[in-house]
Amino acid sequence: MGKGGRGVQDLGAVDVISWDEIKKHSKDEDKWIVIDGTVYDVSKWAKRHPGGPRIISHYAGQDATEAFRAFHTDIKRVSKYMTPLGIGSAEKSKKIDEEEIKRDFVELRRRAEKMDLFTPSKVFFSFIVGHLIFFEILAYLTFYYFGTGWLPYLVSVIFYTIVQSEAGWSQHDFGHLSVFKDNRLNHAMHSFVMNCIKGASTSWWQHLHNQHHSKPNVLNKDPDVRVEKVFVLGEEMPKRVAKENKSWMPYNWQHTYFFAIGPPLLFPVYFQYMIFKHPIVRRNWLDVFLMTTFYIKMLVLYSPFLGVFGAIKYYFLIRCLESHWFVWVSQSNHIPMEIDEDKERPWLSLQLRATCDVEKSFFNDWFTGHLNFQIEHHLFPTMPRHNLYKMTPYVKELCAKHGVPYKCKTLSEAFIDIVKSLKHSGEIWHAYYQSYHVS
Repeated sequence: MGKGGRGVQDLGAVDVISWDEIKKHSKDEDKWIVIDGTVYDVSKWAKRHPGGPRIISHYAGQDATEAFRAFHTDIKRVSKYMTPLGIGSAEKSKKIDEEEIKRDFVELRRRAEKMDLFTPSKVFFSFIVGHLIFFEILAYLTFYYFGTGWLPYLVSVIFYTIVQSEAGWSQHDFGHLSVFKDNRLNHAMHSFVMNCIKGASTSWWQHLHNQHHSKPNVLNKDPDVRVEKVFVLGEEMPKRVAKENKSWMPYNWQHTYFFAIGPPLLFPVYFQYMIFKHPIVRRNWLDVFLMTTFYIKMLVLYSPFLGVFGAIKYYFLIRCLESHWFVWVSQSNHIPMEIDEDKERPWLSLQLRATCDVEKSFFNDWFTGHLNFQIEHHLFPTMPRHNLYKMTPYVKELCAKHGVPYKCKTLSEAFIDIVKSLKHSGEIWHAYYQSYHVS
C-alpha cells in the first residue's frame, strides 16, 4: 500500500485480521488502528495527522472508531484520505457487552443530531467573544480615566483576569471546532482568541488537549496526569512512584503544598515557559509571531501608565490569578476521578470514569465556560457548549442502563474533592514507600 507500515501482503493477503495480530502493531514505528471495522496502517502517516501523531499512537492496536467520530466534524471528507491506508478488515469483537454500549452510544449521538444540538448559536458566541473585548477595554480605560492608585489598579486587574480566564474557555470552543461549520473559520478564531487576546500557543494547546480528550486520566497517555515529578494522582500512580523511588518529593504532604505551587505557579511559570518552547522547537513561527503581538500590545498600552517593569508585574499578577481560576475549575472534573492504565474501554465508560459534572447555574456556567458539563463535553467534544446541558438526561439514562456511574457535584464539593483526592493519593504513596524502602 506504500503509505503505511507493513501492509496486507506481509500477512499472507488475508482479508480478515485477528485482534491478536492487530494488537501487535502498537509501537512507535508500527501502528495499526481500527475504524468502523477496517484496519488501517498509520505507521508513517501518523506524523502528518492534523491532530498530532500522539493521539493516533494512543489508539495503536485498538479500535479508534468512537474517538474518530467524536473528534471529526467532516467524517466523509476525512474518510476519503484514509482509503489508501486500509489493509483489511478486523475480526468481529467477542466483547458483547461492550459492543452493546457502543451501539447505544451511536444511537445517543444520532438523537443529539436529530435535536440539532451540534448547531451553534451565532448570538451566543458573538456575546462570548464580545464580552472578552468589552472587559479588555474596561481594564485599559480604568487606568486611562482613574489613574494607577490601588483601587483602579485592583479593578483593572480584576477586569483583565476575567478576560484571560474567559478567553481560555472561548478559545476552547474554537479549538474543538464547535462554533463554525467551516473549520477554517474555527482555526482562524482560535488563533485570534488564543494568540492575540490570550497570548498563548494554539499548537501547544492542540498537542496536549487532543491527547487528553482521547484518553482522559489514562497513565502514560493523558498529558494532564503526567505530573509525577510534583504530584501523584489516583491509586496506581502513587504505587508506581513509590516503588521506583526516583523523586524526592514528600507526596504525603502534597495536599498542603498544592496551594503553594499548584494554582499560583502553573500559568506564570510552567505555562509561560511552554507556550514559547513548544512552537519554537517545532518551528511554528506563525504561532510565535501571533503570540508576540499580544505582548507588544501589553507593553504599548500599559507601559505609559505603569512603566515597563510595572506592566510586566501587572501581567504576571493577572497570570497568577488566572492560574488559580483555571486550576480549580479544570482539575475539579478530573483529579478526583479514576486515574489508571489504559483498559481500552468503550467511549462512554472511558469518559465517565475520568470526568464528573458540576451543578448547573448561571454563575457556574459562566465561571467554568460550561465545563461544569464536563461529562457531556467529553462525550461530544464538538458540540457547542450552550447545548451540553440538553444532553444530560439522555446521558444519565444511558449510564443507568449500562451501570456506568454518573457523578454531579456542587462547585464547592468539586473543589474540596481535589484536596481530598491529593491527600488520599499521598497517603497511598507513603504507605507503599514505607513498605518498599523503609525496613
